[in-house]
Amino acid sequence: MKSLVTYTKLSLGVKIKFLLKTRNAIQTLLFIFFGISIVGFQSNMLVQKKEEGWEVYGGNKAGNRYSALSQINTSNVGQLRVAWQYDAAKRIEGAKSTSQQMEIQCQPIVVNGILYGTTPSLNLFAVQADTGEEIWKFDPFKDSAPRFHASRGVTYWESGNDKRIFYTAGNHLYAINALDGKPVKSFGTDGKADLRSGVTGWSGRESSDISVDATSPGVVYKDIIVIGSRVSEYGDAAPGYIRAFNVRTGKLKWVFHTIPQPGEKGYETWPKNAWKRIGGANNWAGMVLDEKRGSVYFGTGSPSVDFYGAARQGKNLYANCVISLNIETGKLNWFYQTVHHDLWDRDIACQPNLVTVKHRNKNIDAVAQATKDGLIFLLDRDTGKPLFPVEERPAITGYTLPGEHPWPTQPYPTKPIPFARQAFTENDITNITPEATAFVKEKFAQTRSGNKYQTPSKEGTLYLGIGGGAEWGGNAADPDGILYQNSNEMAWDLKMLDQIDQKSDSDGKRVYMHNCAACHKADRMGSGQEYPSLVQVSKKFAIEDINTIIKNGRGRMPAFQYLPEKERQQLIKFLLDDESSQPTVIREAHSATAAPTTAVKNGFPYMAPYINNGWTKFLDPNGYPAVKPPWGTLNAIDLNTGEYLWRVPLGEFTELTKKGIPVTGTENYGGPIVTAGGLIFIAATMDERIRAFDKNTGKIVWEYQLPAGGFATPVTYMVNGKQYVVIAAGGVRNGLKPGGSYIAFALP
Repeated sequence: MKSLVTYTKLSLGVKIKFLLKTRNAIQTLLFIFFGISIVGFQSNMLVQKKEEGWEVYGGNKAGNRYSALSQINTSNVGQLRVAWQYDAAKRIEGAKSTSQQMEIQCQPIVVNGILYGTTPSLNLFAVQADTGEEIWKFDPFKDSAPRFHASRGVTYWESGNDKRIFYTAGNHLYAINALDGKPVKSFGTDGKADLRSGVTGWSGRESSDISVDATSPGVVYKDIIVIGSRVSEYGDAAPGYIRAFNVRTGKLKWVFHTIPQPGEKGYETWPKNAWKRIGGANNWAGMVLDEKRGSVYFGTGSPSVDFYGAARQGKNLYANCVISLNIETGKLNWFYQTVHHDLWDRDIACQPNLVTVKHRNKNIDAVAQATKDGLIFLLDRDTGKPLFPVEERPAITGYTLPGEHPWPTQPYPTKPIPFARQAFTENDITNITPEATAFVKEKFAQTRSGNKYQTPSKEGTLYLGIGGGAEWGGNAADPDGILYQNSNEMAWDLKMLDQIDQKSDSDGKRVYMHNCAACHKADRMGSGQEYPSLVQVSKKFAIEDINTIIKNGRGRMPAFQYLPEKERQQLIKFLLDDESSQPTVIREAHSATAAPTTAVKNGFPYMAPYINNGWTKFLDPNGYPAVKPPWGTLNAIDLNTGEYLWRVPLGEFTELTKKGIPVTGTENYGGPIVTAGGLIFIAATMDERIRAFDKNTGKIVWEYQLPAGGFATPVTYMVNGKQYVVIAAGGVRNGLKPGGSYIAFALP
């Protein structure tokens, strides 16, 4: 605004002289002819030329994560310095305390020189994008118990002077005034709409029975916001319906059933009335929008329960699908299923990317969808048909758990070739040290492996692709149709366990086995930071905190609101190793409607006879991945031809590099952005650095050691003629130190 004020104070002659230098002769003559009104128009144009925001999650509505800015480029990126830092972890005065340490996964947006993002405790904030100075902060849990989960971004909408930020916290979608940070009272109920709308009443369930929140923001088209959801992955999962709300009123506009109901297409791909007891098939990774076509595109996750599908025989549409809907009506345009009858937790974990490619000498508008198992499906945007051939190849069906019905074939794109390994074979055993090789080889010989579609077993199976390939950070694409995709290369040790109530088991243990053991393991030892050990949990949390976490969820853990109070108390006693005494948890005064008297009511929740042993990474004795490096990569793929341009390791273990081991790459969570300056910016790695790569060669041209891990996707924008790059450094993942700040970089 400062440049605009200065410009409007100039004399008319100076204005004309200035315009002659910066605009062509026709524009100048128009200015002289029409007078001061055009001066105002021209001055606004000049200000716009100096500013470019990042107004949408994913960079634009197509999810390209591309910026046309080039002030920072390959020739000067080495001069980047910290411009400002914002402490997002600082609590609002008077806010409810919490002992939880949450990472920041948010890719902020920048609109009109203001940066909007979320904090580790799900506060929404606004800061000056050129200084980091806080403008306002909003706490959704000021008057209620907090319910924490990942938040990956927010959505902006405006109409005249009505400017709103939409974001989710707990069960609600909030509409917040973008200028002052106050709820828009006319939206929903006091500024929030219930994310369980359109799901409440499913199979007779009440709101208190189901857990629905959202980790990724919705997309806005006219006066409609469309949003997906995060639901449980177990027997208590609600269905992952897609909902559209009116942005002005918060009223539900339409619902698309991702688990079809009678009379709907796809109903025949499930057992009769499966929709009444099976959940999942949700879009948790975000959506993209083609405004010209009036279509929204997204991917869906696996159906519940993970790894065992006896209760859902069939292909299971619309789980594991790329889907296009008419955004005004919610009617299906097309779908494409990437995994049939998913038994391997192969959710579509990132936004699609809307690109235009040269195919058979024609420009084709396409959808590029990357997957957790390292595949890219390139689909025609109008029809959903693959541009490169996809083969249905036989899948292993011989060994199954009782009652299971694996699908006999699975789709394989012939191009591009996978950007991550497809199976763990003997040739993939780590070679970092002789000791590591021997350890992994012994375990490998005792476990089933070698095919990505081996069905889960009680004996144990080694898989790739449970935690990426491509994860929620997504990918970036430039206008030439080059896709930049980061990838994980991690083996997972999956074993199925009997979940049969034994007479000798206590009531608390039975509740635990049904609801908690899949993540935290039957022995409560957990499997890393995301699924921590619950042994001696009383040393970490007070009894009231444990009660709140069970009810409201925490991080990846869903809310277990359907559990009756009696069973919740039994579970707490089991966790505290104190089942002999009487329950002491007091019913909260603000408790929701009465829970059912038993955990199983009308087939909900579904109790599978088998549970998994937790999301267990297969690591060597020193904690490194059990497979040969690279363990993380960054890939450049020409979608016009389906060929790779380059592939480089992403991330470094410096202690290994010092021993002469080539750079291995690391596990990575967060995504890249690409700019017209010829750069790819990405953090995401376990070495807690942010890097810039030359997009033409894959060479690192700049890196910076963050104060904590940057497990988010960066943004770039221009304010007052200066380009900035911002990353959220939240830390915490995989036991790393916590952070909580947003850091901006700019040239001196």
